[in-house]
Amino acid sequence: MMNDAVTGWIAAHLDAITVMWLFPIVFMFHDFEEILYVEPWLRRHGDRILEKMSPLARRFASSSLGMTTRDFAGDVFWVFLVVVASTVAAVMFSFYDLYLILLLIFFLHVFTHIGLCLYTRSITPGVVTAVLLVLPYTGYAFFRLFADEVIPPDRLLWDGAAAILLLPAIFLLMSRWRSKFRTAGQ
Repeated sequence: MMNDAVTGWIAAHLDAITVMWLFPIVFMFHDFEEILYVEPWLRRHGDRILEKMSPLARRFASSSLGMTTRDFAGDVFWVFLVVVASTVAAVMFSFYDLYLILLLIFFLHVFTHIGLCLYTRSITPGVVTAVLLVLPYTGYAFFRLFADEVIPPDRLLWDGAAAILLLPAIFLLMSRWRSKFRTAGQ
């Protein structure tokens, strides 16, 4: 049972707090890959993706699909600050809700990379770390937090519902922020 041996070894060497602190680190490795490749990839595929969207979706997604490396790095910076703040709140103050919401969004984000790869028939920026790093990390983080009874499993249900409700608002705010402070074309 290789999986039992691996998870046993990891559990023996990393406590739940350490697993939680890995979130900002895994986030940055993933986003470094995205930052490096996002602008040229968007130049190749952004228009084709926009054409397939409804006019309403196109209105909100156009700022995301036309961004520069600098625009994207700015978004990553602000999201990273929230990831670090949520990790500090979880580790230091046992406030887990924002941490779980972000961890769940990070987990689901893997499937947007996979879906875009299939749709565009190309490697998307971030897909390698999404599949090889984010997916195993988030899966293990959820397993470990529940197994160590740091977080009750029903909390994931409520925080998952909150993530679903908050995600469109977050996307809208980021889209408006990006449109206001856009560097593309400057």
